Amino acid sequence: MEVDFSHETTVRVRYGETDQMGYSYYGNYAQYFEVGRVEALRAIGMSYKSLEDQGVMLPVSEFNIKYKSPAMYDDALRIETSIAEIRGPRLDFTYIIRKDQDTVVATGTTTLVFVAKETMRPIAPPQRFMDAIKAYCVT
Repeated sequence: MEVDFSHETTVRVRYGETDQMGYSYYGNYAQYFEVGRVEALRAIGMSYKSLEDQGVMLPVSEFNIKYKSPAMYDDALRIETSIAEIRGPRLDFTYIIRKDQDTVVATGTTTLVFVAKETMRPIAPPQRFMDAIKAYCVT
């Protein structure tokens, strides 16, 4: 099912996230994507905590990134996170990270899978999640 939902949040590159050249270390981008994802879910009225309280986990099963321009210490990064598609138990996100006016720093995707907390086996998205996202579903 295709979804048309985007949310933007901002993070600032901290000194401890940079290498000797002042560049944001490439491994930080997984955390930047996570910040975007958590805030996007919060914007539709869901949280990881509420899902976990329902016995549902959302581990990442796939992570892809393309670096376009370096992020430097103290850059304010705008993370645009879109929920792109729900495929059975899979939830696909896309990301665009920008700095300055519109310089694209990185683009990427992640796939998360709804799993039962007790068994870690894939399950259908919880009804509460589907109710929260239904207003943004295209198909």
